Amino acid sequence: MRVLVTGGAGLVGSHSAEFFAQADPKNEVIVLDNLMRSQIFGYDKDSVEFNWNYLGKFKNIERIKGDVRNDQDLSKAIGKGVDVVIHTAGQPGVPSSVRMPKEDFSINAFGTLNVLETARKKSKDTVVIYCSTNKVYGENVDQIPLEEKEKRYTFKGVRGVNESMLTDLTGHTPYGVSKLVGDLYVQEYSHIYKMKTAVFRMSCTYGTRQFGFEDQGWVAWFIIATLFNKPITFYGNGKQVRDMLYADDLVDAFNRFINSDLERGLFNIGGGPDNTISLLEFVEELKLLTGKAPQINFSDWRPSDQKVYITDTGKLENTLKWKIKTPVKEGIRKLTEWVKENKDYFI
Repeated sequence: MRVLVTGGAGLVGSHSAEFFAQADPKNEVIVLDNLMRSQIFGYDKDSVEFNWNYLGKFKNIERIKGDVRNDQDLSKAIGKGVDVVIHTAGQPGVPSSVRMPKEDFSINAFGTLNVLETARKKSKDTVVIYCSTNKVYGENVDQIPLEEKEKRYTFKGVRGVNESMLTDLTGHTPYGVSKLVGDLYVQEYSHIYKMKTAVFRMSCTYGTRQFGFEDQGWVAWFIIATLFNKPITFYGNGKQVRDMLYADDLVDAFNRFINSDLERGLFNIGGGPDNTISLLEFVEELKLLTGKAPQINFSDWRPSDQKVYITDTGKLENTLKWKIKTPVKEGIRKLTEWVKENKDYFI
C-alpha cells in the first residue's frame, strides 16, 4: 500500500507515517511537509524538524519538502498514484488565524481543495482522510447548558457533542471557517466524484513529538512551561474543559476507516467523557508528575473559545468498533517524559 501523509512532520502526521511504515514493511509511505510550523508561530528554533529527522530512520518512508498549495509538489508526492492520502497539513492556530486570515484560508481551505483535486486527477481511487476540528461547530457548542464546579465546567444533561450539531449561524474564528471549508469539500468530493473520503472532527489531540506553543498545542505547551519555568496564561478562569485524544488512538481510527467497506464517513473523535480535564486540573496533574507548579497569569476569554468541548464518540465506536486505548493521565505522563528526554528543543 502506498500512503501519502501531508503535514507529515507534525504531531498527527508523524504518528500516521510511523504507523503505516511499521504496519507492513511493504508499505510505501510518502511524507510531504513544508516545515513551516516554527515560522507560523514565531519560534526561533527548530520544532517539527525533529519529527522530519525521526521519520528518516524508516527505510520505507520517503520525505518530500513541499507545500500542499503547490501543484508540482503534490504531483511529485502522489507520483504514480497512492492508495491513501492522510491530509493532516494545516494552519492549526486560532490566534494566528485572526492575525493572518488570508494565509489561514490559503493553507487550510485552498490547500485541502488542491489535495483533493490532485488526487482526483492523478489517483481517483485514493482514500482521503481529512483532519477537521471541533471548531467547525463554533459557538453553537455554547448553547449546551453548563454547570460550574470548583475546578471545571461540565455539560448539563448532555454526554457530548455529536455529528448532528449545526455548523452554521454562529461565530467560528477564521480558523474554524477555513477548516469547515475543507471539511465540506472533502465530503463533496465523495458525493460528486465518488471518492472514498472521511472527515474526522478532532477534539484536543496530543502525544509524543508534539511541539506546543501558547497559540496552539496547549497540552505540550503547559508541560514545557512547567518543566522549564515559563509562565502560563489562562484565557478565562481555567475551568474550561477538553476531552483528550492521544495521537495513536486517532491514527487507529483512520486505519479502521481505510479498511472498512464505508464509501464515506463523518465522525466526531476525541477522548470522550471518560478522558476530560480542565486547565486547572491539568496543572495539578503536572505538579504530581513533575513536582513543579508553574506561574499562572489570567487574561480575558478569547473569541469563540468553547468553555467545554466533550466529544460524543458513539457513532465512531458503533460504526468502526473503535475505542480509546490511552487514558488521559497515561498520555500526559508519556508526553511529559518525552519533553524531559528532549529538553534541548525547549530551553
